[in-house]
Amino acid sequence: MTSEPHPSAQTHGRPPGRKLRAFIWIVVLALIGFGVYLVFGHKTETTKTGRGRGAGGPVTITTVTATKGDIGDYIKQIGNVVPVYTASIFSQVTGVVGAVNFKEGQVVNKGDSLLDIDDRQYVATLMQAEGTLEKDTNVLGQAQMDLERYEEAWKLNAVSKQILDDQKFLVEQDKGTVKNDQGTVNFDKLQVEYCHITAPITGRVGLRLVDPGNLITAGANSGNPLAVITQMQPITVVFSIPEANNNLGAVMAQLKNEAKLTVDAYDSTDQTKLASGEFLAMDSQIDTTTGTVKMRATFSNDDLALFPNQFVNAHLLVRTLTGVTLIPTAVIQQNGQTSFVYVIKDDTVHIQNIKPGVVDEKLGLTQVEGVNPGDVIASSSFDKLQDESKVSIDTGKPADDKKPGGDKKGKAAGGHKQDGSGS
Repeated sequence: MTSEPHPSAQTHGRPPGRKLRAFIWIVVLALIGFGVYLVFGHKTETTKTGRGRGAGGPVTITTVTATKGDIGDYIKQIGNVVPVYTASIFSQVTGVVGAVNFKEGQVVNKGDSLLDIDDRQYVATLMQAEGTLEKDTNVLGQAQMDLERYEEAWKLNAVSKQILDDQKFLVEQDKGTVKNDQGTVNFDKLQVEYCHITAPITGRVGLRLVDPGNLITAGANSGNPLAVITQMQPITVVFSIPEANNNLGAVMAQLKNEAKLTVDAYDSTDQTKLASGEFLAMDSQIDTTTGTVKMRATFSNDDLALFPNQFVNAHLLVRTLTGVTLIPTAVIQQNGQTSFVYVIKDDTVHIQNIKPGVVDEKLGLTQVEGVNPGDVIASSSFDKLQDESKVSIDTGKPADDKKPGGDKKGKAAGGHKQDGSGS
């Protein structure tokens, strides 16, 4: 007879296998969890400690100190040099050029001789006109003498009133003839003068466009000018400023207070200052196609640094901010639309939000609100700093890192160019 397994043996034989499997799964999950912690937990800790303390210690940085000073608020626009006067010389008579009395590029004064045209035909015509004038003048004199005789005779009733009146009108006719002859003489004299062309203004002559022996015709429609004279001193710069961002309003406010605005002219690279001048005038209308208004500044141009039609960068000083806080532009950081700096206190970094204002790109300085003069600000190692990081200040750097604008070539991490034109 086959014996059946006892029910109690089956019941007590299964639980040990289930417990073993459960124990194995617990061990596996624990190992996975520990591995995840080792990977991500260590990375997070490294990020926190490494960014704040580097390789287990303070971050070595250089610093600058915010100062109190003055800064100019400029509107910067591209302009071009425009002479006050430019004279294109054309002949007013037709003739052959006899002599060219200037050298190319020469500076001439008003009244200096430029060209001579053969004037012999005009001199001859003038002599004819003078002869006619002389003849008619004598005819007038004879008629006046006759009139005086007729007046005396009429008093004695020796001539009729009609003869006397006719003589009076004959004298008037002769006067008109003499006046006409005098006009002809004056015109012919002017033609002779036109044969000797002089400089109408003081300036520099351009390239020679005619030679002795050339036949030239009268009038501006005859072709190219005989010469071009451009006034070099003083000279002006014309530039346009946009009406947007209150640029026009700021200038108008200064002009209303009768302030004298200065304008600096820089070369096309905006690096080299060429000359300093004064605001002269502004146009009476805004150009609706560009939304700008033209401005003109005048420069003495003593050293001839400005040349006609030259492109320059005009810096119009609208106002000067005095007693403001200044820091190097390179230390300003950006987080989206927010600007901030790393302020150092007790060897610890503190993030301080600021509001940048006017920028002086030449000196590398920015006027800011949010920090005070004397605050020490980090100027390097921005990628390793965060709030409450411990730092060590590098005192072995040149002294220029203690001065705003000392590191003019530095670039702020994540920063962007500030608009220092106030526009």
